[in-house]
Amino acid sequence: MNANDSNRRRFLRHSLGAVAALFVAGCDRLNETAWFPRILSKSEDFSRSVHKALIPRKSMAQEFTEADLSPYFRSNGTASPESPIYQALATHHFSGWALRVDGLVAKPQDFSLAQLRALPSRTQITRHDCVEGWSAIGKWKGSPLAEVLRVVEPTSAARYAVFHCADPMEADGTSLYYESIDMDDAYHPQTILAYELNGNPLPIPNGAPLRLRVERQLGYKHAKYLMRIELVSSLENIYGGKGGYWEDSNGYQWYAGI
Repeated sequence: MNANDSNRRRFLRHSLGAVAALFVAGCDRLNETAWFPRILSKSEDFSRSVHKALIPRKSMAQEFTEADLSPYFRSNGTASPESPIYQALATHHFSGWALRVDGLVAKPQDFSLAQLRALPSRTQITRHDCVEGWSAIGKWKGSPLAEVLRVVEPTSAARYAVFHCADPMEADGTSLYYESIDMDDAYHPQTILAYELNGNPLPIPNGAPLRLRVERQLGYKHAKYLMRIELVSSLENIYGGKGGYWEDSNGYQWYAGI
């Protein structure tokens, strides 16, 4: 990423943050109206369009060196899912775990960790920016999502990748936590399914056995404890319909580009 891209990102982040701050005090009251949520939705579409105009979708997030690694990479969100299904998998070091990839694909498939590791891999040292205000730099290794998509062959109708997670999960295995990205980010070279952090197998607090790294978005988009990836044409009928757990429950923006 060059200096101009970095400056544009900083300007956009600060500008949007300043605008958002003007509404914080009255958001709860306004959210009870019928018209304000629609305006917020339109403004999010606008901010995403501005972001795309300022920063090309193929631009790369900044990468660092091992000298820049944070001494400790804290866990964002849950540190260990309470689901009995997940706990059983963890007890056996995820030997029975598999990632289901289905939906609008020609060849649905279950991928074991060994199969994912057999795919071409990418290693990247990037900064995780959490919406809570902290950042950390880590060295991630994993399978580019594009390689997984190459195997399953998405149909032309696929517009979004939805990530279903084990935190939390119903007793029957139904995921309650999810996130989603569009196909531009799904095919981005820095979007990987990470199974290592700092040269070691991904720790449970950081999302073992597999987590999403979508490096040009804020940390809440980096779904942990992946169980399934579903390719869909629309997000309307997926859980709360807003594209993610935090988007549904806390009104976070679906597109969290930085």
